Amino acid sequence: MRVLVAGATGVIGRRATDLLLARGHQVTGLSRSDQHAATLRARGADAMVVDVYDAEALADAVKAAAPDVVMHQLTDLSGGSSEANARMRRIGTRNLTDAALTVGVRRIVAQSVAWAYQAGPNPADEGTPLDLHASAPRSTTVGGVVALESSVRDAPEWVVLRYGLLYGPDTWYTPGGLVAEQARRRELMANADVSSFVQVDDAAEAAVAALDWPTGVANICDDEPATGHEWAPLFARWVGAPEPPKDLDTPRPGWARGADNRRARHELGWEPRYRSWRDGFTAAPRARF
Repeated sequence: MRVLVAGATGVIGRRATDLLLARGHQVTGLSRSDQHAATLRARGADAMVVDVYDAEALADAVKAAAPDVVMHQLTDLSGGSSEANARMRRIGTRNLTDAALTVGVRRIVAQSVAWAYQAGPNPADEGTPLDLHASAPRSTTVGGVVALESSVRDAPEWVVLRYGLLYGPDTWYTPGGLVAEQARRRELMANADVSSFVQVDDAAEAAVAALDWPTGVANICDDEPATGHEWAPLFARWVGAPEPPKDLDTPRPGWARGADNRRARHELGWEPRYRSWRDGFTAAPRARF
C-alpha cells in the first residue's frame, strides 16, 4: 500500500513511518525541512519538503506521491502554543484533505485528541459530543479539533484517532519533556482533573492498524483514566521531580473526565502494550533530580 504520512517526523509520525516500512508499505513522508527529509530517506521512506499552509505546493506533493491512504499526523507543538496547533488543525488539515480528495484518495487516518469532550460524570466514549460551547482558552483547542475532524469526514473513508495524553520518549510527559520541567518547578498540581494517557509507541501502533479499520472515531488511550491526585506524584518520581503540590479544594472541571477505550479494544482489536500509565511510567528509567 502507498501511504503518505503528513507530519512524518513528528512524535507519532516517525514511529508510524518505521512501522509502515517494516510491514512492507511504500511510504512518502512530508516534512518542513531538508534535514528531516534526509532523515526520512535514510530510514527507507520517500520524502518531500513542503509547507502544508501552501495549498498549491501541498496539492502538487500529494499528486506526485499518488497515495492509497493519507495519514495525518500534523501538529505544531514545538512552542507549546495552543493557538499554533489549532491553526495547524484548521488550515493544515483542510489543505491536506483537499489535496487528497483532488487526486482521488479514499481513506484518511487522522490524529485528534480525547480531551475535547463536553462535561460529564464518567470517562467519555466516542458517542459523547465534543465541547462545542467551551469557554476560552479551552475553546481554542476544541475549535481546532472540531475543524480537523470536520475536514477529515469529507473523505469517503476516514478514521479519527482521539489520543489520550502522550507519554514516553520525545513527548511532553517524559523525563526531558515540558511537563517534567513544570514538575521540577513545582508547577504541576496534583488535582482532581481526570486524564487518560497513551504510551507513544502504542499510539503509533494504532495509527498503522487504522489503515484497515472501518470509518469512524476511536479513543486511543489506556485502560485507566486517573485523577491528578493519582498520576502526578508517580510521574514526578519518574522524572526525578519533587512531590507535586496537592490541590484538595478545587473540584474537577466537568470536561476533565478522561476517555473510554472500549471501542478500540473490543470492536477494533487494538490492545495497548501499556494497559495503564502506572506500568508505562515505571517501565522507563527514572531520572535523577
